[in-house]
Amino acid sequence: MRYRSSHYLTRLLTAAIVAWAGLADAASLAEQDARVRGAIEEVMQAHGIPGMAVALTIAGKQRFYELGVASEQTGEAVDRETLFELGSVSKTLTATLATYAQATGKLSLADSPGRYVPELAGSALDQVSLINLATHTAGGFPLQLPDTVRDESQLIAYFNEWTPRYAPGTQRTYANPSIGLLGRVAARSLDLPYAVALEHELLPRLGMTRTYLKVPAQEAPHYAQGYDKAGKAVRLNPAMLADEAYGVKSGTSDLLRFVEAHLGLVDIEGAVAQAITATRIGYYQTGSMTQDLVWEQYPYPPSLQQLQAGNSSQMVLDTHPVKAIVPPLPPQSDVWINKTGSTNGFGAYLAFVPARQQGIVILANRYYPNEARVALAYRILSVIEEDQAQD
Repeated sequence: MRYRSSHYLTRLLTAAIVAWAGLADAASLAEQDARVRGAIEEVMQAHGIPGMAVALTIAGKQRFYELGVASEQTGEAVDRETLFELGSVSKTLTATLATYAQATGKLSLADSPGRYVPELAGSALDQVSLINLATHTAGGFPLQLPDTVRDESQLIAYFNEWTPRYAPGTQRTYANPSIGLLGRVAARSLDLPYAVALEHELLPRLGMTRTYLKVPAQEAPHYAQGYDKAGKAVRLNPAMLADEAYGVKSGTSDLLRFVEAHLGLVDIEGAVAQAITATRIGYYQTGSMTQDLVWEQYPYPPSLQQLQAGNSSQMVLDTHPVKAIVPPLPPQSDVWINKTGSTNGFGAYLAFVPARQQGIVILANRYYPNEARVALAYRILSVIEEDQAQD
């Protein structure tokens, strides 16, 4: 009887310890969530952002934070269903479509655009590879396509008349036309229009079921209203190559799945898995940043100053010399990989660290500086790191 009583007391004590540990973990998580929400609120207040959605994946565990409103006019709250304009984060999907076409044997990134768009054969683009297009090293395209280019014939004429300012592979000039052309080439190789190739060929294979170029009517109530620097309500205006370069709309659930695909946390079919990995091959170095196919990466742990410099307006607007990485750098694990994206009324940021199995998605319905987005992501992931170290 004495033995049974002792055993019973031991079980009670064990259960109490487990319960206490659970309560302690819950309390710690609640405190961590409060710190994360506080950091988001500070950025919203500092930049007059009506609404933000932030998603985290930490070792396969997802966390979502929705603050503010999707529309100041309606007062509708941001939630898990809210769709945001992604701006240049769209480029990561264009790069993935190109590497998917390569994985399925439809193209080679070492080829020039004219092989897949015969109308461009014989132009200066014969000296440019698809890798150059995907790494902003084609030779100096402008940031935006000229407003005078409004139809397909004008687009082809523009690319035929384009004259490089630099030898391909020597300078990095961030540009929408080059990524736009990459998307057109990838779609041509698949014998599909770009929108069909992305929305019906790639996105379903990624499991991204609520990501769109044109928001369908049934999703319109979930499409957040954007606000420009002056607080004016704006939405993305259609333009040539917008779909390929900056036209995607999505929400935190789909984008977190995209991040988790890069972290190897979701099951994806072989060709798409190869495509995902191939976008993280490093081709050029400029400063502390390695230029992958659209994605940009830094050795881990990077400093906040390094990340802000690499994502600054200067990096977007100015030309920077690059050094080719020969042979190209295979996908790395101990790196911080990121991409910013903006339209006139929205700001987005994705970042992930494969070695730490950590990723973050930050979406806002107002444009605000890249440096502030990077600082917020850095602060949030630092909170996670600090708490994990204490545990």
